[in-house]
Amino acid sequence: MTLADIPPELGLFPLREALLLPQGKLPLNVFEPRYVALVEDALAGTRLIGMIQPRHDERDEDEDGEGGRDDGMDGPFPALYRIGCVGRITSMTERSDGTYAVTLTGLARFRLLRESGLHRGYRRARIDVSSFASDLTEAEATFYDRERMMQALRRYCRSRGIGARWSMIEQMDDEALLVTLPMICPFLAAEKQALLESGTLADRARTLQTLLDLAGHEPDEGASRPPLS
Repeated sequence: MTLADIPPELGLFPLREALLLPQGKLPLNVFEPRYVALVEDALAGTRLIGMIQPRHDERDEDEDGEGGRDDGMDGPFPALYRIGCVGRITSMTERSDGTYAVTLTGLARFRLLRESGLHRGYRRARIDVSSFASDLTEAEATFYDRERMMQALRRYCRSRGIGARWSMIEQMDDEALLVTLPMICPFLAAEKQALLESGTLADRARTLQTLLDLAGHEPDEGASRPPLS
């Protein structure tokens, strides 16, 4: 796929603390009617969806964590960050109740130009991917201190009581590690956005190292975290 294959307008799936990176895979449980409509329309067309995070700090997701209420900061909807990631539906299961379990594979980041209104309840927007052509090319070798990062990751997991499949993590190559860790670590929305907006893989490695170092020194008491797997 090339940049020319990505349409200038996409349906958006705003979801807090859900990070999709180029080459990454993001499973989604889609049950809200507007996002069911988004998946159906994507399947009928390019299979592409724009993943993006809401900007505001206060939590306003539905109880199951799928999207925000219609009472955010930007008119009737939450304001959005300006950078998201185009995802292609690469697997899909339709349940008997009409909801979906899908997996998105990240293609390229995009810049949100302007929203173009609602379609079947979900938000659509004009996007620009021209600044992120490198997302669709093979990544260059990235030099970083992998041993230091793994040590920081172990401290981070211990401080938050997160279980991890270390043998699987240690077998990942550098590129896979720098895609997977930012997506599965339970960072805050602004931290995930910083990882998404890192210009290069080397920049992302530096940002990830900083986040792990800072978070690994202060335990998140009383927090319950999902397994890191």
